[in-house]
Amino acid sequence: MASQWIDITARDGGKFKGYLALPPAGKGPGIVLLQEIFGVNAHIRSVAEQYALDGYVVLAPDVFWRQEPGVELGYEGKDMEQAFSLMKAMDADQAIEDIASAVEALRGRPELKGKVASLGYCMGGILSFRSALKAGVDSAICFYPGGIANHLDKADQLRVPVQFHFAGQDKHITNEHIEQTRQAFAERDDVETFIYDNADHGFNCWARSAYDQHASALSHGRTLAFLETLGR
Repeated sequence: MASQWIDITARDGGKFKGYLALPPAGKGPGIVLLQEIFGVNAHIRSVAEQYALDGYVVLAPDVFWRQEPGVELGYEGKDMEQAFSLMKAMDADQAIEDIASAVEALRGRPELKGKVASLGYCMGGILSFRSALKAGVDSAICFYPGGIANHLDKADQLRVPVQFHFAGQDKHITNEHIEQTRQAFAERDDVETFIYDNADHGFNCWARSAYDQHASALSHGRTLAFLETLGR
């Protein structure tokens, strides 16, 4: 498994970085990995490497590059405050444009062989859903997507398969929001929704106190099964 930072050209001509992780075989289908509010930090890079070891060409773009390029934050204190400030200052529509640029960059890589999915956590989860609508991916996986209830009015615009992962103990995404998501896609056989009853928001991040090994492992397996079911 090899990894490196690469340059991505935005649609408005700007340049930003993305962390590229390649599978041991050298080629494979693609994943655009979308960060939490803490930047493309050590954890997100390790997730990119994890999926690269599963056989995927993974690109994690620096979503915050227009505010603070290369920011890496922890999960407590001033880092947490800065993370929320960066998220609030982000132009979400512009971020989707930048993600679309990352998708195009990934499709242009010689290592890519097959489809491209988006995969995101928290802020990245909702960006992954929005990427399914507008950024040109073939499918999307959304872990505890913050604010999903505010985007369900766009459900009829969805044209690609999506998989949702929710935490049953999440105080940010309530059971009501989860049920609303279920109902919005109830007629779709290509939209999956999973709830991890005993897990909390952020359960996939082993650097956080919310980490839940069972939910993390189970959701990882379900994600891989979802991607493989869609074909290459």
